[in-house]
Amino acid sequence: MGGADALSIRHIVIRGRVQGVGYRAWTADEAVRLDLQGWVRNRRDGSGEALFAGPAERVADMIERCRGGPALARVEAIADLPADDSLMRLRQPGERFSMLPTV
Repeated sequence: MGGADALSIRHIVIRGRVQGVGYRAWTADEAVRLDLQGWVRNRRDGSGEALFAGPAERVADMIERCRGGPALARVEAIADLPADDSLMRLRQPGERFSMLPTV
């Protein structure tokens, strides 16, 4: 096993103009399009964060897409944080990908 089939879980924090510009909805749509699991939410400090789980190649593609975001967003930086499957428990029951409330 390995390569494109390897499972990857990545937790990212997105800084810049990412609130009030449809970033969460865009992220959820893109993640569903790539058949990823996880969640996205805003943070009170003005940043956003997301957890993506799926084949490593698709997760890496999603993180690259997040560097651009929707048309009105202005991404300044993305931090890639350690993650494990315990963060998956934050999803809404029955959902593959959730938009969560602000923390």
